[in-house]
Amino acid sequence: MNEVAGVLLDLFLIFVFAKVAAEAFERARLPTVIGELLAGMIIGPHALGLIGVPTEPMIDFFGGEHLAEEGLDFVYEVVAELGLIVLLFYVGLETQFEALLRVLRRASVVGVLGVALPMLFGVAFIAALGHSSEEALFVGAAMVATSVGITARVMRDIGALGSREARIILGAAVIDDILALLVLVVVSDLAEAGSVDVTQTALVAVQAVAFVSFAALVGARLMTRYSLHLERLRMASAPLVVAMVLMLGLSALAAEIGLAGIIGAFLAGIVLAESREQLRLERDVFAIYEFLVPFFFVLTGARVDMGALGDPDVLGLAAGITGLAIVGKIIGCGLAGAGLGWRSMTILGVGMTPRGEIGFVVASIGLSLGAISDDIFSAVVMMSIATTLLAPPVLHLLFRQQAAEDADAAEASAPSPA
Repeated sequence: MNEVAGVLLDLFLIFVFAKVAAEAFERARLPTVIGELLAGMIIGPHALGLIGVPTEPMIDFFGGEHLAEEGLDFVYEVVAELGLIVLLFYVGLETQFEALLRVLRRASVVGVLGVALPMLFGVAFIAALGHSSEEALFVGAAMVATSVGITARVMRDIGALGSREARIILGAAVIDDILALLVLVVVSDLAEAGSVDVTQTALVAVQAVAFVSFAALVGARLMTRYSLHLERLRMASAPLVVAMVLMLGLSALAAEIGLAGIIGAFLAGIVLAESREQLRLERDVFAIYEFLVPFFFVLTGARVDMGALGDPDVLGLAAGITGLAIVGKIIGCGLAGAGLGWRSMTILGVGMTPRGEIGFVVASIGLSLGAISDDIFSAVVMMSIATTLLAPPVLHLLFRQQAAEDADAAEASAPSPA
């Protein structure tokens, strides 16, 4: 077996276990995303070790076990990111731009309050425990951003992407990501230099807003007016080829600016949702979606190290951070939904709760800068995992209950037969 064969075997196992888990959870009428996350936890390096463990050829190739583990993690990260990008691109394809504009004001308030309250709670909690201001700021920053991929998958699986709450959450996620980027820039500056580079921060803000505005507003408008006229191209599957180019291009550009690549993919989907080829693209992309998306969720589950729960101090710290991370989003985003009804307010809060890979990234940056301790790092990682695992079943239940109530109301209002 060579080093490539080991990676291919891992990918094979990930895909097979993902599909088996999805089938089992679908039959049990449970969120399939939970099945995929649990599959990753079971086969990951911290449990059965079926994936994530470098083979001897990999170790020889990289020149050491630690380097081989880093190389394998990098491969996993790229594959998982591709899955997440395709997921948000597909969600964008199913999202009408005008529908997002109708909830823009509400989404903006959800995004702002969903950042402000968790940040405040995180900083105050860590500072009250006597930790340094740098640690408090990084914990607050890790509690800010939402991993919308988790919520988007649940909403897509149960056919709720067209709901008002889903549109608000998706719009808020874009605003949330911009604000989270600015928070991370400011916190990193304070950790490294002790001061904030106002000019650089302002430049990042302008770039992020300009990118989102141009891609969403200008791109969607141009697409509505002119479409792509892809029938003129001679290549096979021309619409799909152009769609993949736009998806990867905007993802790369978003990442270059500092935003999450998934924001670019989501915007690319929104732009192409206005094209005359939308239905064909949705059908063609679905096969890619079914192949790549499960890798993200299985690999996210594979990161879970249940052994870390053995330290009571870290566990207590993680429980406090996790509780505040959940409460902060539910209160902040829920308040922003005032007037929509308690269930809609709860959906907004729970939908914005998952931190997922975003929390991992912020914690890793803080650790690399020496701004947080190993205990704080472990607690933040546990918070990211816990919010990722807890949100889908609750969200699934809330949407199901809402759908049942809407159906009962429609039946009650229907005219009785003569």
